[in-house]
Amino acid sequence: MATVTYDGASCLFPGSNKPAVENLDLQIDDGEFLVLVGPSGCGKSTSLRMLAGLEEVHSGRILIGDRDVTGEEPKQRDIAMVFQNYALYPHMSVAENMGFALKLAGMNKIDIRARVEETAKLLDLEQYLNRKPKALSGGQRQRVAMGRAIVRQPQVFLMDEPLSNLDAKLRTQTRTQIAQLQRRLGTTMVYVTHDQVEAMTMGDRVAVLDQGVLQQCATPRDLYNAPANVFVAGFMGSPSMNLFTLPITSEGVVLGDTTIPLPRQLYSGASEHEVIVGIRPEHLELSSTGIPMEVGVVEELGSDAYIYGRSTVNGEMQQLVARTDWRDPPRKGDLVKLHVNPAWVHMFSASTGDRLV
Repeated sequence: MATVTYDGASCLFPGSNKPAVENLDLQIDDGEFLVLVGPSGCGKSTSLRMLAGLEEVHSGRILIGDRDVTGEEPKQRDIAMVFQNYALYPHMSVAENMGFALKLAGMNKIDIRARVEETAKLLDLEQYLNRKPKALSGGQRQRVAMGRAIVRQPQVFLMDEPLSNLDAKLRTQTRTQIAQLQRRLGTTMVYVTHDQVEAMTMGDRVAVLDQGVLQQCATPRDLYNAPANVFVAGFMGSPSMNLFTLPITSEGVVLGDTTIPLPRQLYSGASEHEVIVGIRPEHLELSSTGIPMEVGVVEELGSDAYIYGRSTVNGEMQQLVARTDWRDPPRKGDLVKLHVNPAWVHMFSASTGDRLV
């Protein structure tokens, strides 16, 4: 086990003027489960591949423990990587796939078999050890790929969107198994996903990237309750946060028939004439007063219900989403009003996007 440190690490692909990952500073603690998350093209997989030695670090450095591995080959780094497409050898059995790296390392057959069987028991794969990959389901193949990494007992596990090829139910089941497995092994794990729900439910901390730049790294709760900027606020959370750009008045900002007071320090900066107000869907409540909205879609999820619609805010038509009582949600086409509780409002700078309150 070991810490992982990105020390101003950047990666620039040939023919590009903008780094795929730019000046990444990130400290991952020993035994921590860290998730890298962001939209496609944000640099999360590139960051992982830089750590694995599969992409060149053009500036800065990467450390595993106290050892600078920036210039080392992948096989010298003592890491194990699980890929999205499993990458199993089709002609080998499950046991042979899991023990192949140990065989290449020169370990004797008895010790290989013992370690493979121990790992298979951990992953509930004992009954499949003699099968070929084609005789397994997608979830079983992914567990074999994980087992192949685990038997090596590396300092760091790297996982690059390992659940992308699984159906929704199996994804939920497998992500729980991965999180439990990491807790049991206590090994440092860096996990890449584009699914923010996956990130929030699995990671000890979550690092959010956009256009190659780290936006925020915090616990899931802190990311949700105190996003550092507009991008993180809009990306983390499902459904996304409602965001409104509103003018600053002497009273504060006006949303529907609710006036939201602003902190005194915002009035001292004359350059800020507008502010971005963010409200989570669960913090908008059906009421007799508030923001008027025509319901366009009702999304019933059993224990939750969400209503989607449009409303005129600050003279512009804007999409809104709110959580409502699942037992008696409004119907499509209904006209409703949504009350805003000022205590749950987030505020961001209209010029920089950074968090104000």
